[in-house]
Amino acid sequence: MRFSDEFEEQLYKLSKRFRNIRSDVQPIIEELQQGNIVGDGIGRIGEEYVVYKVRVRNSNIQKGKSAGYRLIYQLESPTSILLLTIYAKSDREDIGANEIRDIVANFDSEES
Repeated sequence: MRFSDEFEEQLYKLSKRFRNIRSDVQPIIEELQQGNIVGDGIGRIGEEYVVYKVRVRNSNIQKGKSAGYRLIYQLESPTSILLLTIYAKSDREDIGANEIRDIVANFDSEES
């Protein structure tokens, strides 16, 4: 399990507003670590990228998953997952394919 700078930065920013975000996200991380693919596949990213979006409940608000967070991750291989970004649904509607590609490209260039 790897984390992009974008993911860590967004998690930190959101944690200032939502105290429980880390415990809300932890079950998703554990599912992924067990090899379970959760969420919905995102198309239009490019054939070399297998990217998923997961709805995560925000326990700081009483509204369920649809009003919670969106966690975007890339399945690099069956044993390697890269958490790309996370955002609150109340902050933005959706994330575009180009933005996801940019995050992946930035991470790839950091790794080199």
